[in-house]
Amino acid sequence: MTRISLVDSAHRIVAKHLLEGDIALDATIGNGHDTLFLAKCIGDHGQVFGFDVQAQALINTQLRIQNHALSHRVTLFQASHAEMQKFIPGNFHNRINAAMFNLGYLPGGDKTIITRSLTTLAALNSACELLAERGMITILAYPGHSGGDREMQDLFNWCTQLDQTHFQFEITQSQFRQSKAPQLFVIRKLGFLL
Repeated sequence: MTRISLVDSAHRIVAKHLLEGDIALDATIGNGHDTLFLAKCIGDHGQVFGFDVQAQALINTQLRIQNHALSHRVTLFQASHAEMQKFIPGNFHNRINAAMFNLGYLPGGDKTIITRSLTTLAALNSACELLAERGMITILAYPGHSGGDREMQDLFNWCTQLDQTHFQFEITQSQFRQSKAPQLFVIRKLGFLL
């Protein structure tokens, strides 16, 4: 069986959705892999906003996007993703076409600094408000580390409480189907039908 990562799945889903000139959000930049992916998708007329609380994440991400000469497409903030509405300029509100969350901890960093339900759910509420019509959010959740199982359960509960007239969600399980395996959540904002 060919191994398909959930990161690759998230990238495929978002790549089909984003167009040249779109606005995107990396809510948890980590080492910059999703930021770089989004910057490539949106072209020179698009914009990516990225958030992380750790200085090392910003340094790693900035280096990654500089190495691909894409810094002009990306604005990074050393701040909690829960504060995204405060940092993203108002003219970009209701214009985010895709937002990506990759929960857990910074790979290669301090594993005691993790995403937590309180700020993650606040960030998701903000992201939903910032989305354009037919915008989407992907969330990779990892229950295999301390606190990750609680965060994933809270995320699932939050998804089930979304207003189904405006949002739909789906979950993709890891191919390994173990209780501690990651899961990919995809939330789509529904457009208004005339």
